[in-house]
Amino acid sequence: MDFSVTGTTLLVALLSTLLIIWFLKSIRPRTGRLPPGPPALPIIGNLFQLDMRAPHKSLVKLGEQYGPVFTFWFSGYPAVVVCGTEAVREALVTHKHDFSGRYLFPVLERMSDGYGVLFSNGERWRQLRRFTLSTLKNFGMGKKSIEERIQEEARFLVAEIRNEKENPFNTDVMFRCATANIICSIVFGDRFGYKDKKFLQLTEMLDENSKIISGPWVQLYNNFPNIMDVLPGPHKRIFRNMAELKRFMSEIIESHKESFEKDFPRDYIDSFLAKIDEEKHMPDSEFIAKNLEMASTNLFLAGTETTCMTLHWALLFLVKYPEIQEKIHHEIDDVIGTLRCPTIKDRASMPYTDAVIHEVQRNIDLVPMGLPRMATDDIEFRGHLIPKGTFVLPLLSSVLNDTNHWDTPELFNPNHFLDDKGGFKMNDGFMAFSAGKRICLGESLARMELFLFLTTLLQNFVFKSVINHKDIDTSPLKTGILVVPHLYKFCALCR
Repeated sequence: MDFSVTGTTLLVALLSTLLIIWFLKSIRPRTGRLPPGPPALPIIGNLFQLDMRAPHKSLVKLGEQYGPVFTFWFSGYPAVVVCGTEAVREALVTHKHDFSGRYLFPVLERMSDGYGVLFSNGERWRQLRRFTLSTLKNFGMGKKSIEERIQEEARFLVAEIRNEKENPFNTDVMFRCATANIICSIVFGDRFGYKDKKFLQLTEMLDENSKIISGPWVQLYNNFPNIMDVLPGPHKRIFRNMAELKRFMSEIIESHKESFEKDFPRDYIDSFLAKIDEEKHMPDSEFIAKNLEMASTNLFLAGTETTCMTLHWALLFLVKYPEIQEKIHHEIDDVIGTLRCPTIKDRASMPYTDAVIHEVQRNIDLVPMGLPRMATDDIEFRGHLIPKGTFVLPLLSSVLNDTNHWDTPELFNPNHFLDDKGGFKMNDGFMAFSAGKRICLGESLARMELFLFLTTLLQNFVFKSVINHKDIDTSPLKTGILVVPHLYKFCALCR
């Protein structure tokens, strides 16, 4: 036997053992009394148990085995996964302050640097969220003025579709332009034409980022950022697109400064500039240029993509199930007719349409794992000690598909939101906008957009598929942070 070879082998084995022991010791002190979970391997944690094509489904299955609260290791850091309606509601509502932090995945940290309203924490987040909510309300969110803007944009959208002259077309660009214009009117007081080249370029970047961020490359980046930073791949385009979006927002902000009047704010950017001026002598003020740029970008991104994607999904279901589309047509005819625009007041008299919209949001499970939360302090939760700074993953998918709250969670079934008399009824398991302190900032705006856009479209058109409607695939094209639908061409027949 060659002693030198044997000695080298033993040395490598010893060093490997020491490395594993060091790794385990370096991470265990942070874990408090975390709930039990599947056994994890050094370095890669439980990633081998995660289906990268549908990670939330893997976590739901593990919840069935380990209970409503368990620990899952994403490479070197633990996540407390919370499953089921009761446990998620307890975490996000009962413990709304304790779980109000935002855990920054490496991709989110690189995109935002912790600035803005979506991906900040502590006093920065509290100040920016309070200011943003107040400003959005001042500029019409949930009020008549924003309703009129949506109605106007819906008319532009109808005109754009009429230009297709009942030929097959893709709604992707149109829907994204329409939803982007609503948030644009609030954030920087303007809208863009559907053929504007710069606007189209920006909306294409939004679309590309949504698809990449919902794919496996970003999941790999979040787990191995140092390695992925030096490797080529689609994840690189996210950061290039984000830089371009920031440049666009910076140009808008600079143009606002030239015509800014402190006492007459025109939009969100003007209001933020006024706040910057007001607190310019406060060294700890969060109203600074970086937060303005990122908060405005946050609103543009979030206010466009989620509503746009929900509209895509809605049309997909309405074409796949023409009998549902026909029922909505009848309800529109009975309540609204053809001589006036739909209004938000009509929703109370249109329970079936309202039920269909809610069922679309429930069924598509658009943000299945929610946006990442973080424990803001050491927290006792269901018999476990969750240390401050721990990644908390409220699995919204487990709520929207909870068999204890939904009769047929696997099916598209508007009856989930209808009572025995055909009236609309809310279900405690509906958590499409999340819950608690980090509930979606634009919930009321999104609700208005979905109702007014869809009713206006169906007031004017019957949508049909180019292929057999039964062959339309309503399973996700991609699943990650968002659930991305398949895209089809449709014909819009004038009513």
